[in-house]
Amino acid sequence: MRRRSVVLAIAILAAGLLVASLAGASGGKKNLKADALIGYQENPDISTVATGSFQVTIDDEAETLTYELSYSGLEGTVQQAHIHFGKRAINGGVAAFLCGPQPAAGDKPECPQSGTVTGVIDAADIIGPAGQGLEAGNFAELAQAMRAGHSYANVHSSKWPGGEIRAQINDQDANN
Repeated sequence: MRRRSVVLAIAILAAGLLVASLAGASGGKKNLKADALIGYQENPDISTVATGSFQVTIDDEAETLTYELSYSGLEGTVQQAHIHFGKRAINGGVAAFLCGPQPAAGDKPECPQSGTVTGVIDAADIIGPAGQGLEAGNFAELAQAMRAGHSYANVHSSKWPGGEIRAQINDQDANN
């Protein structure tokens, strides 16, 4: 009986060390993926053939978001793309540009009509929305909102300036 308790204690300790080493190996990084970017995720819904995808890696130590946004089929001329602070089916303010016109988007690339945009967002790229309590430059709060599923990627076009396709990021309660 005592031997079984010792073996169990060693197994629990080993499992704890494995979890800790895996967490350390990630270097404070977390990969998040969005739902498929579609018009039905917009508020109000948009009927469009456009689709897209979005993924991001949050690096807490470097305070950066490394992203990849891909999209095609937009019915209007692509104007800009953002990360917004807001939950599913609720419109929220712009937190950071993914691509768009210069100088509004800072050092972010111009948006292609279709294709893939990659980049890095740091604290200096976070513009708010202050009216929702997310101050410019507050990396930690945006990262927390993204982990909690309270942010979305949005691609805006000339036909649909409020957004033609949208996807919630890391939403555990997805209900497409």
